Amino acid sequence: MTTVLLVRHGRTTSNAAGTLAGWTPGVRLDDTGHGQAQRLAERLAPVPLATVVTSPLERCRQTAAYLRAARDPRPTLHVDKGVGECRYGDWTGKAIKDLAKDPMWRVVQDHPSAAVFPGDDGEAMAAMSARAVAAVRRWNEQLGPEATYAVVSHGDVIKAITADALGLHLDSFQRLHVDPCSVTVITYTPRRPFLVRLNDVGGDVGGLLPPAKTTRRKRATATGDAVVGGGAG
Repeated sequence: MTTVLLVRHGRTTSNAAGTLAGWTPGVRLDDTGHGQAQRLAERLAPVPLATVVTSPLERCRQTAAYLRAARDPRPTLHVDKGVGECRYGDWTGKAIKDLAKDPMWRVVQDHPSAAVFPGDDGEAMAAMSARAVAAVRRWNEQLGPEATYAVVSHGDVIKAITADALGLHLDSFQRLHVDPCSVTVITYTPRRPFLVRLNDVGGDVGGLLPPAKTTRRKRATATGDAVVGGGAG
């Protein structure tokens, strides 16, 4: 089974200012974000990573740099537009409190599969979801069933990938929450994906390490079978 660690970037100057960054150039981690990324890298350091895939945006590349610097040798880095931020069009750079007054806000909240952001470069949320899920599936196939790798991306993108793994319609993805520098872990098996962790901001990573021997749970989930009764962990 392939294990994907979905990492949201650390807090940015835009997050702190309450604006929607989107693809705005030059949005970087603030001091809090740098601290979050450093702590995350130290926490995940024991977990072997086949590679680190990142959104092209600077805040994700900065976070990815911390993940790689905590390892020797450093895993390879791949920049993939498929896991880049949703293109929010005319909403980009505006204050969240003002966007919440826009009539389309309710569409984004209640019916995101129908949301298409205004402007020449505005993207449909459904299109964002489709290309992000396709990117992860492509990396799964390329890296193989034994790989563990990280994808450094954005809140809405990670929520969309997670909703797909859970079999949720995109209209339900707003029920999920993804904090800055959180880790969401999904394992992909021949039968089905398993959501192993969601919005983890401080959990022990022992369960993400390769097992010394194949456990009962590993034998089951490797084929995509769920452990009846829930298993022993």
